[in-house]
Formats: sequence, C-alpha cells, structure tokens
Amino acid sequence: MLSGTFSARAYSFFDTLAWIAGLNLLWIAFTLMGGGVLGAGPATAAAQILVRKRARGEAAPLVRGFAAGYARNFGRANILALPVMAVSVALALNWNYFSAGRGLFPQLMAAGIFVAAIFLAGAACYVFPMYARYELPLGQYLLTSSRFAVRHLAGTVILLFVTAATAYASAALPGLIPFFSIGAWLFLTGWLCDRFFTANDESVAEALAVESNGRAALQRASTA
Repeated sequence: MLSGTFSARAYSFFDTLAWIAGLNLLWIAFTLMGGGVLGAGPATAAAQILVRKRARGEAAPLVRGFAAGYARNFGRANILALPVMAVSVALALNWNYFSAGRGLFPQLMAAGIFVAAIFLAGAACYVFPMYARYELPLGQYLLTSSRFAVRHLAGTVILLFVTAATAYASAALPGLIPFFSIGAWLFLTGWLCDRFFTANDESVAEALAVESNGRAALQRASTA
C-alpha cells in the first residue's frame, strides 16, 4: 500500500516536472516567435491559462492548448503586458541614473524607485493569473491586481519570495533557464494565485451571505 502510494506520488512529481519543462520550452519558443517584446505577454497568458486548468485537475493538451491560448489572446495580452514592460524599463533606467549619483536626494530617489519596483513586481505576479481566471475589462486587470497585492500582503510576499528564489537559482545555475526556470516560476505563481483567489472568493461569498442574512433579519424585525 505504502509502495503504491509512493509510486503514485513519484509519478505525479516527475510528471509535473516534465510538464513544467514543456511549458518552459513553449514559453521561450512562442515568445521568440512574437519577436520577444510582442511575444512575452501572449505566451504568459497562454501559460497561466494552462496552469489554472492543471491546478483544477483538468486535462488539457500542452502544445495545442498553448498554441490556441497564444493566438486567441495575442492582442489582449499585449495590451496588458506592454504597459508593465514600459514601466519596468522606466524604473530600471531611473534607478540606474539616481543610484549612481551622490548626495541625499539621488539616494532617496533611488530608494523610492526601488520600493516602486518591488510593488510593481508584486502586482505583476497577479496580472496574468487573474486574467486566466476572471473576465474583466482590460483596464481593470492592472488596477485590481494592484489592489489585491496591497490587501493580501502575505500572499504578495510569498510571490515575491518565489520570484526572487527563481531569479537567484537561475543566476547561480544558468542552465536551468532553458529547461525549468521560467516554467517553474509560471507554475508556482499561477498555482499560488489560484489558491489566493479561491480563498478570497470564498471570503467574499461568506461576507455577502452574512450581510444578506442580516438584512433579511432586519426586514423581518421591521415588519413584525
């Protein structure tokens, strides 16, 4: 019995590793297919859609599902991704400029830009998992992700830790990048966000139920 359970868990573990490796290669291939800048957003959207399906236990063909998600979301995903990329580049350029300066003002500016970059990274972790789960107007995803990042700081810290750990591992072992780094980050952040969103939806539903019951009780009391 124990041997069977161990075998099942080992199979699931290695199957997930193989799936992550495939996701990693697909993300790189489709990002390059879109010229890099225009390919990263749709590739990330397609990846997060597949991650959510896997997190829910749904069977989905990896290659065909990725290609379909990439094509279907090419325009919308770029509308989401390009502003984040532009702001990221602006923050990086400004941080490099002010961090090289001497004096109190440049260092304060560099510190402020660094904090803004951390906030942007935290909010960006939620954008495409949220896109894969909810149907919102395009302009609402970035705003809602930013609000969610602030209201759920514990989850945001976990996502930032996963991001930093992935970046550190990739810097220490560059050979991971073509095979696991990006896929692992997409899988872990997508899986975590799906759990965070589920917990939030359940909390909101409970609050609405309590509010509805309270209103019903007040109406009964007023008509008694």
